[in-house]
Amino acid sequence: MSDEFDQIVDAPFDDALSQRYLVYALSTITARSLPDLRDGLKPVHRRLLWAMRLLKLDPASAYKKCARVVGDVIGKYHPHGDQSVYDAMVRLAQDFALRYPLVDGQGNFGNIDGDNAAAYRYTEARLTATAQRLMTGLDEGTVDFRATYNGEEEEPEVFPGLFPNLLANGASGIAVGMATSIPPHNVGELIEAASHLIDNPHAEDRALMDFVSGPDFPTGGVLVDNRETIAHAYLTGRGSFRVRAKIDSRTAGNIASAASRSETIPGESVV
Repeated sequence: MSDEFDQIVDAPFDDALSQRYLVYALSTITARSLPDLRDGLKPVHRRLLWAMRLLKLDPASAYKKCARVVGDVIGKYHPHGDQSVYDAMVRLAQDFALRYPLVDGQGNFGNIDGDNAAAYRYTEARLTATAQRLMTGLDEGTVDFRATYNGEEEEPEVFPGLFPNLLANGASGIAVGMATSIPPHNVGELIEAASHLIDNPHAEDRALMDFVSGPDFPTGGVLVDNRETIAHAYLTGRGSFRVRAKIDSRTAGNIASAASRSETIPGESVV
């Protein structure tokens, strides 16, 4: 019988620590925090959409309880907390969070003011047409599949991606030693830029900006930065965008009317 102390490896503490931290960092980067460049999805989002596809929750089908979807995801593909999985699902359904939502939700999925969604036993969901386009070709051997964490089933490593999700919906995430923050864009502009790039493989970045002039946020607003500032952010991968709320003519008229009333009635003000 072997002695358990024979399994002890004598190694410098700093080497052992750096090796183990590297494994942790790579796991966080690739399996949790950052999206894949090819389909713009993090693993939890990809597994949510895959589970919904297997449940046949296409846009023409009836809604199913989100609890059913979350249960399948954490039981078969993503062994993490149910609340974190449901939070990821809620974000995919919020039209103020995603420029092109991938989940069609029915029920209370929160609002832009920060109110939380209802519990998953109350809400229902199905896939959107955009999500279907993202998964088009999965049955045609276009991508590789890998075993799930328990080896009982398979899941796609990545989606074929007929929809340019990474740039259309953007992405954000913080990993170990790196982070990403990609703004959303108008998909029509992206397709025109992609077509131009296919015809002109050596097109310069500034030429592509003739098609994609800047981000297109789901909350709307006016981008007040000038073209040079936007171009610098795209060329370097670093920068920020300033967005100003846009007031339509009806809202402007109401504000002007309220201001007029506040001036003519002493002692009263309009908030």
